[in-house]
Amino acid sequence: MWLFLAFLAVPLIEITLFIQIGGAIGLGWTLFIVFTTAILGTYLMRQQGLRTIEKLRSSMNELTDPTEPLVHGAMILFAGALLLTPGFFTDTIGLALMIPQVRSWMFQAVRSRINVTGFAANGQGPQRHPHRPDVIDADYQDVTPQADEHQGPSGWTKP
Repeated sequence: MWLFLAFLAVPLIEITLFIQIGGAIGLGWTLFIVFTTAILGTYLMRQQGLRTIEKLRSSMNELTDPTEPLVHGAMILFAGALLLTPGFFTDTIGLALMIPQVRSWMFQAVRSRINVTGFAANGQGPQRHPHRPDVIDADYQDVTPQADEHQGPSGWTKP
């Protein structure tokens, strides 16, 4: 329901702001601001995205929790999409998300809802039962003959 309300409210807010601000400053300045925020958003997304990728690589190399750089990266990507979307409301939210302190505050606000149980850097998950004596770790090969393979003699006799 919240998503439906957002898809309904955001365009209405944008249209209202376009009419109000466009009427106050004129069409030329309105278009200039829209294009400038799109260019600024692209630049900021690139710069901050590269820094966030470097922090993510560092956390992976040090085997520390990568949650914070991942969340920052997702917020930067979302902020860039908002800045590329024409409108004053989405630009305001996008610019706010480009500020690292705002992203950190938002991350701290939702951190209690994020639960990282662990991660593995080698691509394999944790073992499920590493010390259970009743579990046998083995590889197998199916040697059951196919029904149409052996129609003739058994192989022990020569024809």
